[in-house]
Amino acid sequence: QVQLVDSGGGLVQAGGSLRLSCAASGRTFSTYSVGWFRRAPGKEREFVAAITWSGGNTYYADSVKGRFTISRDNAKNTVYLQMNTLKPEDTANYYCAAERDQGRPQRMNYYSASSYYYWGRGTQVTVSS
Repeated sequence: QVQLVDSGGGLVQAGGSLRLSCAASGRTFSTYSVGWFRRAPGKEREFVAAITWSGGNTYYADSVKGRFTISRDNAKNTVYLQMNTLKPEDTANYYCAAERDQGRPQRMNYYSASSYYYWGRGTQVTVSS
């Protein structure tokens, strides 16, 4: 079982930066792949970024590519989302999600929310213009 606590959100001006953290409980977190998703008011949840259990592969939505960076520190059981050059359209509640991935017979769809079982409660990011 894994419990996720996402944090690091806040209010920032356009062009600014924030770093979100997803801290996990459990000794086997290093076997989990992690995704970040976001939901803006009145919009559907959308994929932002993902990182595989080994950290060897990362995936990004086109809207954040080149601005956001996902990384992980398995020794700290934490995944980070560094967000630079923030835009007002990045305003949303951000959620991290995790799914056990090491040793799976079939490749995960890292872009799909339905691939992940464990979810954090979310952290609000507001970007002012």
